[in-house]
Amino acid sequence: MFTKKSSSSSSSSSGPALKKPKTDNPSLNSIPFSLKEYQDTLSEEEKSLLALECETMGKSWLKLLKDEIKKSYFLNLKRFLASEGVKGVNDSASNLKVYPAPKNIYAWSNMTPVGRVKVVIIGQDPYHGPGQAHGLCFSVPPGVAVPPSLRNIYLEIKAEYPSFEIPKHGNLTTWAENGVLLLNTSLTVRAREAASHSKKGWEEFTARVVDVVDRFGGANLGNKNSTNAGRGRGIVFLAWGAHAAKVVEKLDKKKHLILTSAHPSPFSANRGFLGNGHFKKANDWLEEKYGPDGCVDWTKL
Repeated sequence: MFTKKSSSSSSSSSGPALKKPKTDNPSLNSIPFSLKEYQDTLSEEEKSLLALECETMGKSWLKLLKDEIKKSYFLNLKRFLASEGVKGVNDSASNLKVYPAPKNIYAWSNMTPVGRVKVVIIGQDPYHGPGQAHGLCFSVPPGVAVPPSLRNIYLEIKAEYPSFEIPKHGNLTTWAENGVLLLNTSLTVRAREAASHSKKGWEEFTARVVDVVDRFGGANLGNKNSTNAGRGRGIVFLAWGAHAAKVVEKLDKKKHLILTSAHPSPFSANRGFLGNGHFKKANDWLEEKYGPDGCVDWTKL
């Protein structure tokens, strides 16, 4: 039975009772960022090396990765890319043989702001054929033939959502704009040379991108009046193949839904990708956590 405490007891206990729980993870929208002030902290070489990031990286990501891109490994990566002809949007080599185009390297960050991330799909290398890569894993621009892995992704969606009409294009921009982060672990590649830019620093950087998603992914989804609003409450990771599985292996499986299977490549799709049910499983989990608005319309392309 509840008994009312005396005024003196009430007074002495009221302070601690009103304190909010401590957190080392601030609200996403409470983190300040000024691009000009950040640029003012850079040396002249850093301004040159990081011009592309300052110009083209989505600001919701840049404010959380600004210290990361000043680290020596990333500056060395940028020096390597400069030697390959990749500099800024307007001053890269005219005969550049690196994909995607510099303006599209961080396309994922502009189409999918941190707080709106619902799902992360992990890729590995950008496509290395002419005109294919445009900054989103598994995706190609309009007018480019649908790659084999993406054809199998479409087949799986069709199996899970029979009303899905398989498109004749491979442009996944609509997914990206609806909260699906399409992230390759290496963000550039030399033409016709698969994995040519791997182990140059991109993998360490994109691991930090995954860390940011772990902390803040889904921060702006669901009830804006929740005590956890503005903080990451968990999202879905789709990791297909051994490489992607390794990227997500240390994430908290109680916080996130982590779905792994074989890769959709024609060489492995029949060994566990086709029939994995990942797209419906993702939406079932998102709807339970965030309501209907948390779902992804996989059929809308």
